[in-house]
Amino acid sequence: MNGMVTATIERLEATGHATREELELLLGEVEPEAATELFAAADRVRASAVGDEVHLRALIEFSNYCRRNCLYCGLRRDHRELSRYRISPDKILETARGAALLGYRTVVLQSGEDAAYSVNTLAELVRAIKNECDMAVTLSIGQRSEEEYRLLRKAGVDRFLLRIETSSPTLYVELHPDSDWHERLGCLRTLQRLGYQTGSGVMIGLPGQTVGMLADDLLFLQALDLDMIGVGPFIPHPSTPLAEAVGGDLGLTLRFVACLRLLCPQALIPATTALGTLHPEGRERALQAGADVLMPNATPLQYRERYQIYLGKICTGEEAAECRQCVVEMVTRMGRCVGTGHGHSRRHTGAVAARCS
Repeated sequence: MNGMVTATIERLEATGHATREELELLLGEVEPEAATELFAAADRVRASAVGDEVHLRALIEFSNYCRRNCLYCGLRRDHRELSRYRISPDKILETARGAALLGYRTVVLQSGEDAAYSVNTLAELVRAIKNECDMAVTLSIGQRSEEEYRLLRKAGVDRFLLRIETSSPTLYVELHPDSDWHERLGCLRTLQRLGYQTGSGVMIGLPGQTVGMLADDLLFLQALDLDMIGVGPFIPHPSTPLAEAVGGDLGLTLRFVACLRLLCPQALIPATTALGTLHPEGRERALQAGADVLMPNATPLQYRERYQIYLGKICTGEEAAECRQCVVEMVTRMGRCVGTGHGHSRRHTGAVAARCS
């Protein structure tokens, strides 16, 4: 079996292509030595395709209101005990200014699907950030109309993150009772057509998910030709219908990240906070398995614990400067360097892989 795994890894590293069966083999239970081989191959491809820089994104979680009722999410509409908040545009801008002063070149504005922020309000905020802070702007605000996406792009939004969570329409509808998989995929296509650097991603360890589904997810994400792909483990929230479900597995998530890098060499792949929550070294291990982005939290401290997609999230009690210093030290310790540019997708810029001096 180890010989088959080694041959599959070598072929995937050389060609960037794999069959569903080959991916199932790599995602399934493998010997530690085989997993180490997979991570090393992904790290080599990462170094060759995108370089040694780790791009830092300042994350501002500006609203925990959400119109959706996703079964796994602590922000779901029916979580009545959650203390909701909305940060004013002026405070968001002030927070972005602070992040820029700390050295961030990208800000990620993330919220639940909250219609209280009109497209005009968001567009004005984005223009102010672009004018004052010299930062790339990423939005992660869920599904909007094509016209709204067009106006936000015109206002200067560079990137848009819209997680689809699974490539299986059947599993999707089980977990998202008030959402349509095909509509969400249509939004991703629209974002790409409008010229956004477009990101999506999936969750690992969802109830009902199989290794075969995860192999399908990898091929689906590769076919989407995305600029950014986020992967995180499912972490059950006690106030959701999936409170008693088994959470995602660290090893499986890391193997998925590694396969993703081999299939999508130039994609921006974050080492997610959920991985760091699942295991103290989760983010470091993801960086060693092909990831090249970190998203430290810059949300004002009084709101952090209320952005409850899951409980126990790391870095909820640290000031933005502390969070940044922590990840800079992590990156340096690993022999990598923090990117100093805006960290745009190399697929868009055509830039060569950067090396650390």
